Amino acid sequence: MQFFWLYIDDLVGKGLDLFTILELVGLVSVTTFTTALPLALLFSSIMTFGNLGESFELVAIKAAGIPLIRFMRPLFIFALFLAGVAFLFSNNIIPVSQMKLTNLKYDIIVAKPAIDLKEGVFYDKIDGYVIKLGKKESNDSVIHNIVIFEKRFALQDNYIIAESGIMRVSPDKKFLEFILHDGWRYQERGVRSTTNTEFTRLYFKEYKKVFDLKSFQVNKGNDNIYDPKMLSVRQLNKAIDSISNMDSFFVKRFTQEVAPYLHFMHYKDSMALFNSHPINSVTNIRQIIPDSMANSVGESASFQFNSIKNNVKILGDIYNETKSSVAIHSIEWHRKFTLSIACLVLFLIGAPLGSIIRKGGLGTPMVTAIIFFVFFFLLNNFGEKFARSGQWNVYMGMWLSTFILVPIGIFLTYKAMRDSQLFNQEFYYRLLHPIKVTLRKYFKK
Repeated sequence: MQFFWLYIDDLVGKGLDLFTILELVGLVSVTTFTTALPLALLFSSIMTFGNLGESFELVAIKAAGIPLIRFMRPLFIFALFLAGVAFLFSNNIIPVSQMKLTNLKYDIIVAKPAIDLKEGVFYDKIDGYVIKLGKKESNDSVIHNIVIFEKRFALQDNYIIAESGIMRVSPDKKFLEFILHDGWRYQERGVRSTTNTEFTRLYFKEYKKVFDLKSFQVNKGNDNIYDPKMLSVRQLNKAIDSISNMDSFFVKRFTQEVAPYLHFMHYKDSMALFNSHPINSVTNIRQIIPDSMANSVGESASFQFNSIKNNVKILGDIYNETKSSVAIHSIEWHRKFTLSIACLVLFLIGAPLGSIIRKGGLGTPMVTAIIFFVFFFLLNNFGEKFARSGQWNVYMGMWLSTFILVPIGIFLTYKAMRDSQLFNQEFYYRLLHPIKVTLRKYFKK
């Protein structure tokens, strides 16, 4: 539902066949399997134990001398089996499904390019161009009021305007073709250093503009798409190891791009010579630099400092990107395990909770399951966002929900083993009734 809420405008009314829609639904459903399975376990465990409690079967089991932990053991083993299935699913099937889903979305864009080109919106996904369409016909091929900017990084961008046209994809699906009618092409030629430029305005009755679609970097059947979500645990281990071991890269880049500007580094091994022959301290640089050379020395020093600053900034950006890449890969690595462990954690919450509530059916169990799952889902999202932004350690962020929910599950199991009155309304009424009577007497006085 979340996927279709985001992409409903791009899919409805675009002429997609039923098979493509069903394939898209299937791939999206597969990618949400490991998130839906913990919720299913939580809901089913609450409903099952709630039914047993409501029909007093749990009372009979406990009266026979069988503790709740022993009764939960077979179901816990089954939940453990489902957790293993969830891990195998997320490690082997979901990466392939993510890749096929990405390919399918690309095929939809290529087969129907108007899906991505919306009316009145500047589209910049094709390298070197920005396109704006004033209006599209229902067939997604006939277009009106077209504006195309060609980014040339020269004096100014060239641009084309046309009254109408036809948009289509070449038979090999490598190019997007615009057949434009009744328009103008504007272009300026020249050099930035001079004002002697040439401005050309060309009118055309029909003009064919071809765009290369290779900038999407995805082709049907191409399995070389790189995305951490499409990697298994083994592949993620290799990727994290490769990205993390980049110390030698930064040392080499620093030596090549920063060290040449720091000439004193060539004499860093000669400090013993300076220590053995002390020199007088200099309080003003004008004492050792003649006035005739002061300006040139200052300009040279300023240039070198700016060069060092820019090079260090570039290295810092590369380092931050590398650090972010390591965090993203680590998040996906931990996700393979956290969603599987969540099956066990939510079962440990649902089973004792159902025996305490003692309500079967769909009403109370569903409400309770949704409340706990929303709490679990929010903890997962908060932890992942903190880990992705670098504010928290990845391990802490991805396992936040487990660290919080495991003690809750242990507490609920402890209460269920002792026939807790945790959700009994009469228990709270009897507990608060003396306080209520005392308050009434106090206010009457």
